[in-house]
Amino acid sequence: MATSNDAPQILFYTRIRKSPYFEASRRQGVKAYSVYNHMYHPRHYGDPVKEYWKLLTDVTLWDVGVERQVEITGPDAFAFINLLTPRDLTKCAVGQCKYAIITAEDGGIVNDPVLLRLDNNHFWLSVADSDVLLWAKGVAFNSGLNVHIQEPDVGPVQLQGPKSRQVMQDLFGDRVLDLPYYHLFTAKLDDMNVVVSRTGYSGEVGYEIYLHNASRHALKLWDRVLEAGRPYNMSVVGPSHIRRIEAGILAYGADMTLENNPYEIGLGRMVGLDQEADFIGKEALRVIKARGVQRKLVGVEIHGDPLGTYIDGSMEDFWPVIRDGTQIGHITSACHSPRLEKNIGYAMLPIKQGDLGTELTVQTPVGKTTATVVKKPFIDPKKEIPKA
Repeated sequence: MATSNDAPQILFYTRIRKSPYFEASRRQGVKAYSVYNHMYHPRHYGDPVKEYWKLLTDVTLWDVGVERQVEITGPDAFAFINLLTPRDLTKCAVGQCKYAIITAEDGGIVNDPVLLRLDNNHFWLSVADSDVLLWAKGVAFNSGLNVHIQEPDVGPVQLQGPKSRQVMQDLFGDRVLDLPYYHLFTAKLDDMNVVVSRTGYSGEVGYEIYLHNASRHALKLWDRVLEAGRPYNMSVVGPSHIRRIEAGILAYGADMTLENNPYEIGLGRMVGLDQEADFIGKEALRVIKARGVQRKLVGVEIHGDPLGTYIDGSMEDFWPVIRDGTQIGHITSACHSPRLEKNIGYAMLPIKQGDLGTELTVQTPVGKTTATVVKKPFIDPKKEIPKA
C-alpha cells in the first residue's frame, strides 16, 4: 500500500512565476516556499521562531516580490480607484499610502492591498493573493473611464525590525527620519530608481523599497541592502506570521476571502457609505450594515501544548470550532506566541458565540482542546510600535 509523503517537494518550473529576487533569496537557504500571486514565495529559512526573535531585536530583510503592483494611471485614475474601494480616498494625499479593501458587487472582499498614491492620477495597489489585475481590467472595460492598467516592472523588499530605521538612514539619508507612518517618497539609490514607504507586514518599525526595473536591478538592490544591514546584524527571513497574528494583521485567503464582507472581519471603518463615490458594492454594504452581520472574526486563545508557527506545516487546513457537539465556525490562523507563551489566533464565529470570554472546543491536528474568545490584537493595540 502506498504511503503519503509528509513533505512533498514544490516543483520549480515555468508555469509558476519567480520573484525578481528569487535567486537572491534562494541563495540565503530558503527551506519552504508557498505560491502567492502565482509566484514562489519564501516562507522561512529553517526556524520561524528564530526569525521571529530576529525581527523583534534587530533588522530583517524579506523577499516580497510577490506583492505585485497594479498600476492605475490616466486622466480618470482617481475616479477609477474610488470605484474599486469603499475607503474614502479624498483623504489620501499624493505621497501617502492607505490600507484599503477592494469590494465586489455583493460586498465581498476581492483583496486588501496597500494603496500608494504617487501622483494625482497615478496609483499602485500592492496586492495580496488574488487576481486584482484581471479584476481591475474587467471593471475598467465597461466603466467608460479613461485609465491605463498594467503590472509594472516593480519589485518590493521589506526591511522590518527596530534597527530598520538605521539601515534605511544609511541608504537614503536623514529624510527617512521625517517619513511618517504610511507615507512614501521617491529616491535614487546608486543608479536605481525606487519608491520608499514606511509600511510593512510585521507590526514593527518597518519600510518597503519598491524597485523600478526590478527584472534588471533586483540582485544589485538585494546585495546593496544586505551590505548596508551588515553592521546591524541583518537577517534574511520570511514574513513572520507569529508577529502578524500578534499584531492583528489579517491574511487574505485565510482570515478573509471573497465570501466575507468588511463588517465581518472588523474593517467596517473603511467603508465610507456617506462619500460621493459610487464604489462597487456600495448598496450591498449599506444593506449589510443596516441588517447586521451573522458572523464575525474574533481573537482566541487556544489552550494546550504549543501549536506551531502557522507556516511550518502545523496548519494545513482550517480547524473546526465546536460547541455542544456541532461545528459552529473555524480557526482561520493560529500559532504559538513565544513571548506571550500562549497559542493565539483568529476564529470566524456566529455573532452569538463571539462574545469575550466564550468557551469553545477546537479540533486541532493533535486532538481536541479548549479555547476562549479574547480581545485582538494581542500586542500593541494602538499600533504605537510601528509608528515610533
